[in-house]
Amino acid sequence: MESIKETNFNFTGQESVYKGKVRDVYVVNDKLIMIATDRISAFDHVLYEAIPYKGQVLNQLSAHFLEATSDAVPNWLEAIPDPNVSAGKKCNPIRLEMVIRGYLVGHAWRTYNSGERMLCGVRMPDNMIENQKFPKPIITPAFKADEGHDEDISKEEILEKKIVTPEQYAVLEDYTYKLFEIGSKMAEERGLILVDTKYEFGFFNDEIILIDEVHTPDSSRYFYAEGFEEKLKNGEKPVQLSKEFVREWLIENGFQGLEGQKLPHLPREFVELVSERYIELYERMTGKKFYRAFAPDINQRIKENINKYLNSF
Repeated sequence: MESIKETNFNFTGQESVYKGKVRDVYVVNDKLIMIATDRISAFDHVLYEAIPYKGQVLNQLSAHFLEATSDAVPNWLEAIPDPNVSAGKKCNPIRLEMVIRGYLVGHAWRTYNSGERMLCGVRMPDNMIENQKFPKPIITPAFKADEGHDEDISKEEILEKKIVTPEQYAVLEDYTYKLFEIGSKMAEERGLILVDTKYEFGFFNDEIILIDEVHTPDSSRYFYAEGFEEKLKNGEKPVQLSKEFVREWLIENGFQGLEGQKLPHLPREFVELVSERYIELYERMTGKKFYRAFAPDINQRIKENINKYLNSF
């Protein structure tokens, strides 16, 4: 199976290129070109092997949700020039992740289990158990650090540091609740529970708009709704729809991203399994059939489609 691990393009009018863990982002003239590669990361490490069709899955999933939420919250997306590519408005990013949590899971649970009840300035109720639903979703922002992990930050600290104004924060908060409500309803229709997620925003002509990806399994946590209440009652872990199974394989093979641990290579059979699982995620989350975009040379296809898009202006 073909996959795309990296891109090295040089488009006419190209201003800059940024390579993240999974996406290669090109700024060309006044447009942002975001290419979803088939790289996969876990424990803050990019794995050696690329996963065929993973980039296409994430790109098309994000486009699906951006289009579904665009009436409620304005966003950056303008076109899908290629199955692996999104293009749109070049924005000035706000250095915050608006993390919203509907359930006591992950970082929130670890904080809670330590005896602490405050997270990012928000008080969590007493007498809760792991995976339990909050009375109402809580927003626990993170500040995007230059290096290393993002840092928890409270609304009060955000305003004190003047990252945004009180009026701008009110917009971020309102958009976050709206997006989570829409995402939760869409998940419910597919037999899923949107557990927690994060949104990123930026300024475009002084307007706050949604940027980056939204509601994908790389940025969000989902549970299967079927059997959830029973598992919660029995103290069992709910079944997740995410890339958690990749992390579990790495743990079983002695890697959790800790110092001195060697990143293992993924066997071909497991790479193919991960590819099929991502396709399964797409079809489950959208209710649409996934069509594999085959090409003898994926990089060439992407380059030609982006040039076609750029030349249309």
